[in-house]
Amino acid sequence: MSDRTTQPGTLRRTTCAIVGGGPAGLVLGLLLARAGVAVTVLEKHQDFLRDFRGDTVHPTTLALLEDLGLFERFNAISHSKVTHVDLPLPGGSSVRMVDFSRLPVRHPYIAMVPQWDLLSLLAEAAATEPTFTLLTEHEVTGVVRENGRVSGVVVESQDGPGRVLADLTIACDGRWSVIRQDVGLPAREIPVKFDVWWYRLPAARHAGESLLPRTDRGRVAIGIPRDGYIQVAQLGPKGADDAVRARGLDAFRADAAALFPEAADGVSGIESMADVKHLDVRVDRLRRWYAPGVLCIGDAAHAMSPVGGVGINLAVQDAVAAARVLAPLLLAGSVSERDERRALARIQRRRMVPTIVVQGLQRVLHARLIMPAINGRELRPPMWLVKLVRWVPVLSVFPALAVGVGPRPERAPGWVRGSPGGRRGI
Repeated sequence: MSDRTTQPGTLRRTTCAIVGGGPAGLVLGLLLARAGVAVTVLEKHQDFLRDFRGDTVHPTTLALLEDLGLFERFNAISHSKVTHVDLPLPGGSSVRMVDFSRLPVRHPYIAMVPQWDLLSLLAEAAATEPTFTLLTEHEVTGVVRENGRVSGVVVESQDGPGRVLADLTIACDGRWSVIRQDVGLPAREIPVKFDVWWYRLPAARHAGESLLPRTDRGRVAIGIPRDGYIQVAQLGPKGADDAVRARGLDAFRADAAALFPEAADGVSGIESMADVKHLDVRVDRLRRWYAPGVLCIGDAAHAMSPVGGVGINLAVQDAVAAARVLAPLLLAGSVSERDERRALARIQRRRMVPTIVVQGLQRVLHARLIMPAINGRELRPPMWLVKLVRWVPVLSVFPALAVGVGPRPERAPGWVRGSPGGRRGI
C-alpha cells in the first residue's frame, strides 16, 4: 500500500484522474508518473485485501515487471507457478494440452499470486514518483461535466463529497464501471450461460504446477495449485446461486471432496457458505471506449470470462498501450479536442482487435468444452486433437501463446525502464 495516500478537500486538480486501483489503474498510473505526468488514482477501498480477484500474472506482465525494475521484488513474494495444463482422459490418463514452458519468453509460466500483493507492489513503486498520488477510501460516484465534456469526477470520502478535476479521466473501475454507466457508452453484451463459485481447499501437499480441471456428473471445477491450498473455481448454470446455497454446506462439501479427492480432508476448511464466493460471469465490450475527456480500459471497456484467467493480462496490456499514446499528449498541456479524440480512438483501435480475438476464443471454449461438461459430458478435448498433440507435442505451445501472451502484446515504453524512482523522461 502506498504511503502517499492523501486526503483531498472539496476540490482537487490533476492532469490525469484514474478511477480504480486495480491492475490496469495502477500500471497506467505508474507508467504515466514515470513519464512525469501528474496522475491521481482513486480507489474506493481502504486497501487491496479482497479475496478471489484475478490472481494470474502472465508471461507478458512478468516481462513488464522486469522492464520496470520490479521483477526481483515480485519474485520474492510467495507464489506458485503454472507451467502446463493437463486434461484428464478416460482410464485415468491425461494429455498435456497447454505447455507454457515451451514459450519463447523470459518467464515461461503463469505466476499465481494474491492480487493484493501485486497491487501493493505497484502502488509502492508508484509512490516513489513525485507526480503520483493514490487516494484510498475515495469512491467515485459520477463524472463532472463542463461544456459537454468530462472534466473530472465526483467522489465520496471520509471528508464528505468532493470533486477531482482532470484534463483526462480514465475509467479502470471494472465490469460494473460507474464511469461508463454515467457517460452512457454503448456496449455489446455477449451471452454467457454459466457462473463461477470460488472457494479454497486446504491441501496437505503441494498440488504441482498444473491446473487441475475436474468433472463429476455435471459438476465442473478448475483447481489452481497454491502454497498449502487449492483455489477452486467451480462452474455451474447461470442463475443457480440460490439453489447452490439452498442445498447446504454438507452437500457442497461432498461435491468438493468428489471433485478433489486428494484434498477431501480439507473440505472442513469451508466453514460456511459465506466462504463460497459467487461470480456472475459477464462478457461484454464497449462499442466506443471514449467520449470527450474520458477513456475506458480493462474490464471497464471489456468484461471478460474467467476462462484462461486472461482478464488481468488484457487489462495490463491496455494500460501499457494507453500510456504510450497518452503520455506525450498529457505532457504537452493544452490539447485540442480533435487531437484528444484521435489519440483515444487510436488506443481503442489498437486494443479492440485483441479484445475481440480473446473473447472469441473464450466463446468457443464456453460452447465446446465448458457447457457440454456442465451438461454432464466429460471435460476433455476431441480425441482427434488428443492424438494430434500426443503425436506432435510441440503443438501445445499454441494454446500457451493464446493464453500466456495473447494477440498483440505490448512492450514497455523506453521511458519507464529501470529502477523505481529514477527520472527517465520521454
